[in-house]
Amino acid sequence: MAHGGLQALGLALAMAGWAALIVALALPQWEVSSFAGDNIITALVTMKGLWMTCVSTSTGQLQCKSYDSILALPGHLQATRALMVISGVLGPLALGAAVGGMKCTRCGGDDPRKKASVATAGGALFILAGLLALVACSWYGNRIVTNFYDPTVPVN
Repeated sequence: MAHGGLQALGLALAMAGWAALIVALALPQWEVSSFAGDNIITALVTMKGLWMTCVSTSTGQLQCKSYDSILALPGHLQATRALMVISGVLGPLALGAAVGGMKCTRCGGDDPRKKASVATAGGALFILAGLLALVACSWYGNRIVTNFYDPTVPVN
């Protein structure tokens, strides 16, 4: 079993990763496209996220609209949402297990084997949450790159 300082460092890094996942889940900058015509005043930046779309003009105006229906969304967006939400829900469960299994806590008694197995379960949950988020982000990013190089998609 690792030293207490190493466990605390691992827990801090895992919590920072989970917090970054929650921020990424909420932000609407998953897909950003811009259109600048002949007039720079009419430049538009369109941002699509998992929960809403936003349009920003060059004058500084920002308008966001959440998606109307869950069932009307494309399949890749629904799957990415599901994977990211499951990953976000696994974070607090992993945090509880990891804190319970640390050497510096008194949860679960003083049996080192029991604490080691609880800490391992917490680490495995953190790894599972990270892999789910990695799959979701990679899948969404692959779709964006594929559409960028697709000649049938209009250029903007």
